[in-house]
Amino acid sequence: MSAASSLPLSPTEAVPSVRGEIVALNVNFWYGSFKALTDVGMTIAPNRVTALIGPSGCGKSTFLRCLNRMNDLIDGARLEGRIEIDGTDIYGPTVDPVELRKIVGMVFQKPNPFPMSIYDNIAYGPRIHGTRSKSALDEIVEKSLRAAYVWDETKDKLKQSALGLSGGQQQRLCIARTIAVNPEIILMDEPCSALDPIATAKIEELILELKSRFTIVIVTHNMQQAQRVSDQTGFFMLGRLIEFANTDEIFLNPREKQTEDYVSGRFG
Repeated sequence: MSAASSLPLSPTEAVPSVRGEIVALNVNFWYGSFKALTDVGMTIAPNRVTALIGPSGCGKSTFLRCLNRMNDLIDGARLEGRIEIDGTDIYGPTVDPVELRKIVGMVFQKPNPFPMSIYDNIAYGPRIHGTRSKSALDEIVEKSLRAAYVWDETKDKLKQSALGLSGGQQQRLCIARTIAVNPEIILMDEPCSALDPIATAKIEELILELKSRFTIVIVTHNMQQAQRVSDQTGFFMLGRLIEFANTDEIFLNPREKQTEDYVSGRFG
């Protein structure tokens, strides 16, 4: 992976503690010879929910994965342009992707709890980052599960396998696992697509609660969900960001005809 430019950071400097503002500038991205993103630019405000919408294959999930360098793991992937978190170029040569992913957590489409106990799922990240004290881990586990609204359902079975939870509980557990390492930003890639309406409603309620503490970026095919939970919305089409604005403007008064056609259901 390469970036067009990078901030002059010292060789020992890791990603700084951030407030959660994301700025994308002229982002172009390729999978091998296929260009998946073209000149994408937006500013994602801190402590807001930003939804990325658009038809399948439009580039929204690719862009999401650029924000924590998950695409680095794909052979032949290449980025040009610049993505900053509070002024730091996250593709700069001194930025450690592992440290970046501590700051920018991710929740995936399908709940993916580790095949271990509920407790160990939450404690895993803090242990990796050096927390060894049992009392400290106990506190992190309880606070994270409470923050994800799943403590009351799990507090009496913390030593049981997380795989025994329902799908909705597993997804909230995965959100708690993300919270446990105290990120600034949480990325969510279709977090409700595998869930029933009741579980989806709980996740949406949780998203609205968490935005006071985190910057949240969510990819969703569900336009009603985008309207319910997001403050800003970006509409992608064929790898380009067609329009980015406050959510009400995107859905009620879009500037671009392509946006209007999509949100009105004329295509997609």
